[in-house]
Amino acid sequence: MKLKQLFVSIFFIYASANLFSQNTYEFLRIDPSARASALGGSFVSVTDDADVIFYNPSGIGYLTGNPISFSFVKHLLDINLASLSFSTELENIGRFGAAVKYINYGTFEQADEFGNRNGEFGAGELATIIGYSNKLDENFFYGANAKIIYSKIADRSSSAVAVDLGLNYSFPEEMLSIGFSILNLGTQISSYYSTKEELPLDIVLGISKRLERIPVRLSLDFHRLNDNKESFSKRFKSFNFGAELTLSKVLKLRLGYDNQKRSDLKIGTTAGIAGFNFGIGATVSSYQFDYAYSSYGLIGALHRIGISTNLEF
Repeated sequence: MKLKQLFVSIFFIYASANLFSQNTYEFLRIDPSARASALGGSFVSVTDDADVIFYNPSGIGYLTGNPISFSFVKHLLDINLASLSFSTELENIGRFGAAVKYINYGTFEQADEFGNRNGEFGAGELATIIGYSNKLDENFFYGANAKIIYSKIADRSSSAVAVDLGLNYSFPEEMLSIGFSILNLGTQISSYYSTKEELPLDIVLGISKRLERIPVRLSLDFHRLNDNKESFSKRFKSFNFGAELTLSKVLKLRLGYDNQKRSDLKIGTTAGIAGFNFGIGATVSSYQFDYAYSSYGLIGALHRIGISTNLEF
């Protein structure tokens, strides 16, 4: 990889880690879902998508049938991410979900301490998830995920275990849903070197509302409520907002905004359209196709595609 490309990669990873973060496995914060990304990542209160397992395990409790979803993210440079999620109901037991999330950072040139190039190395990270959800009460679901996380950079690797916990309460008559989740609560089992690092813990609260007279679903999430801030009000700086407009039975238009990402990606006084997202969803037969564009300002943009359906056994 050219020196310029390496510099941009390091800068991006640094910015994505929220500048002062001491966390590892930051890929867990990247939206895998094209639909969720187009909505700015405001997905914690969703109840109709298999990919909700990545955002709030209680959301899978509302699903029906056997939904499956695949997503691919064309990241900056030669970084790519893919995910797969699935959910099914076991009678008298509850609903289970399974998911995989993998990121490949591409190939890097390897050199010794004198700058002599002696080959190449790769880097990648993987998270496997098993989830479960059931009712606490009418329209009130709880859920939990168990995660195994693995990371490898050249000849170094690390692993971790974590859980996600979630709640979701819906008001069907008001077409309103409230979601709450604690993501990536866990610890490293093995570290790259002798020092263990923290996982990117994220406490999220969100609400979504489908309007009565307009075919629009609005959503608002507050992420990183666990972060230490100077004042109480600044705890709500990391918010995401999304709007999904149903144009027809076939087509949906989505817009989203990520305030934290816009702040992180600002260079000097310039942020461009960083933090803004848009996308479309199209239903063809029994398949749902999704696309999302996410601006990273002067650094570039991410493109996501997704396909989902409901399997029949």
